[in-house]
Amino acid sequence: MPQIPIIMPQLGESIAEATVVRLLVKAGEPVEPDQEVVEVETNKATMTVVSPCRGHLAAWDAQLNESYPVGTTLGWIEASVEEARRVGLDTPSAPKESLSPPPGWTAPAEPPPKPQVQPRIKGLPVPAHVTGASYMSPRLKARINELGLHAADLSGVAGSGAGGRVTIEDFERYIANLEKQKLTPASSMRVAVADAMRRSWTRPLATVGLPFIMDPLLAHRKSLASKPGPTLYALRALGIALAENSATAGRLVGSQIVHPPAIDVGFAVEAEAGVLVPVIRQVDKKPLTELAPIYNQLLEQSRQRNLPAEATGGSIATVTNYGTFGLIWATPIPLPEQTLVLGLGAGRKAPHWDESKNQFVPITEAQLTLSFDHRVLDGGAAGRLLARIVALLNEPAKL
Repeated sequence: MPQIPIIMPQLGESIAEATVVRLLVKAGEPVEPDQEVVEVETNKATMTVVSPCRGHLAAWDAQLNESYPVGTTLGWIEASVEEARRVGLDTPSAPKESLSPPPGWTAPAEPPPKPQVQPRIKGLPVPAHVTGASYMSPRLKARINELGLHAADLSGVAGSGAGGRVTIEDFERYIANLEKQKLTPASSMRVAVADAMRRSWTRPLATVGLPFIMDPLLAHRKSLASKPGPTLYALRALGIALAENSATAGRLVGSQIVHPPAIDVGFAVEAEAGVLVPVIRQVDKKPLTELAPIYNQLLEQSRQRNLPAEATGGSIATVTNYGTFGLIWATPIPLPEQTLVLGLGAGRKAPHWDESKNQFVPITEAQLTLSFDHRVLDGGAAGRLLARIVALLNEPAKL
């Protein structure tokens, strides 16, 4: 009977590999078309791979807790000739039979290294330049690659070479000292966040801030059945402001500003061992009441690390509410493929001078910050954009 492969699919625009965390079907068990057969974990979410056809699971090639690149055969389904023909796989490749080694054959001392997987990163990847690591010998580069490290990891190494250069001896002493300390493995999400921030920091970033009065927003929120939070109000206001002038969210490529094709905005969600950024599409074209159920669903999916692929990647800006941690002011970093990140601080009671009453009155005030790529925006343009966002938040009924 034909053997149909179960292939690791492309699970997102920037996903090049995934780790097998659970096999949902055992060898010999029947499967149906589109039945979930294996659970995999990427650096963004936990997803499932489905069966391509009806049949019985013949065998698994994949191993638990192992990572496999897109296109890898994870297992095989034994299907009928009619079923294989129905899905266009009537002449599939069968699993390779194991061959006995020839006489005199000796196994190598170490297995060959797994091929390196290079994820496709959107935007402009820029190499890190770390003080003390501006020049690395070929031997040092090979050793770093062997350990799966980056040049940025040498920032903690004191170089003894010419001009503070890190030598191979400096590096080996550093690694030997690390091994004497307590070590815990970083999650795949933590590593992904670290890599994104490393690449983001290679750009000239700046931050501007403005206070805004939250009382109109809080009063409007009470009037809505969905009770949207301040993050969603800020996301909607940012979307409107960017739609009015999309160049402010553009990316600099050479001597050209690349305008975004759509106003797709993400929002930061704290998840286990990292941060996820689900994306709401065409924020400028959906009113607040329409955005609320989309936001709530994505928020819950993010906390469960079960985001659909269409809700990740491709955003032009991010909103982060660091006020939920009691923070008043912060300088968040935009993602590598983005130019902007809007931050929202915690609301606090503050005195405000009321001209009509000729006296101070209590208000609830919060700080808004806008961190941006200084190559694309100057302080004036960033300030005007932030002022427009504040103006929109002052009239929440129009959102």
